[in-house]
Amino acid sequence: MENFFGVLKQEMYYGEELVSYEERKKQIVEYIDYYNNKRIKVKLAGLSPIQYRTQTSQSAA
Repeated sequence: MENFFGVLKQEMYYGEELVSYEERKKQIVEYIDYYNNKRIKVKLAGLSPIQYRTQTSQSAA
């Protein structure tokens, strides 16, 4: 969890201008979707976390 928040701050928060709470909340929700569904991770064989879990689940079946 600490790693996720570190990455979140590094990739979408530092250096950004201040915005309203509602706008920041929307940005964070969009980032979480990106992080789980689209962001490629080298540790996961170049797949997003969702793709990796799906592939692992299919291999086990």
